[in-house]
Amino acid sequence: MSLVVEGLSKQYSKQVQALNHISFRVNEGECIGIVGESGSGKSTLGRILLGLETYKEGSITYYGKTIAPRKRSDLRQFRKSVQMVFQDSTSTLNPKLPIWKSLLEPLDNFKEITPSFLKVEGLTRKEIAQELLEIVGLDKEMVDRYPGELSGGQKQRVSIARAISIEPSLLVCDEPTASLDVTVQVQILRLLKELQQKTNMTILFISHDIRAVSFLCDKVMVLKDGSIVDQFELSEIYDEGRHPYTKALIQAAKIE
Repeated sequence: MSLVVEGLSKQYSKQVQALNHISFRVNEGECIGIVGESGSGKSTLGRILLGLETYKEGSITYYGKTIAPRKRSDLRQFRKSVQMVFQDSTSTLNPKLPIWKSLLEPLDNFKEITPSFLKVEGLTRKEIAQELLEIVGLDKEMVDRYPGELSGGQKQRVSIARAISIEPSLLVCDEPTASLDVTVQVQILRLLKELQQKTNMTILFISHDIRAVSFLCDKVMVLKDGSIVDQFELSEIYDEGRHPYTKALIQAAKIE
């Protein structure tokens, strides 16, 4: 069991309970979809898992080690294994830096890491960036471009390349296709699926779109008002026992 979350709660104020005793387990190499409407708590969950937000109630265990919400040494070790792809790739790439410098930030932060899928010996830093671009289907000549010169889909591919550069065992994707057109969405989902199969990394895919989740994921977890209301294998998505909220999401997405 790679990731275990037990009784996780997050309250922003007396009126706002973002997460309400969330518990779930993830096996190594699984792709889990976390689906729900805006305000369901799914993005808060993603940020807590990455250590970007703290929590007071519950526990997070990763490969048997408890991840304390405020212990910096633990979080640094955790972040070597866990990376995140955000919805807005524009805000995560420095507009003043060429792509290759942004791409190498994780490797610069964790110089002791050499990803197994890259043969970096004898390569310059820029050549390493070129290799990463090619892995996500981008032309290596893009290394010298700036974010403003790239399309939304290209920037998201750069974000994915940067996230996988330190070969994380867990990749958290928070609505990574939400701002893209349908054709590019499919390309990004196929890329994630291919990378997951190649590297056996675990993926938590957060989305409001149950169609995207059903394309990519093995298991689905449905959040509503900060609580898990349904969990199931993808093959069970149309079972009669599905929660009414899950059925409503399926009907709204017209995937029946």
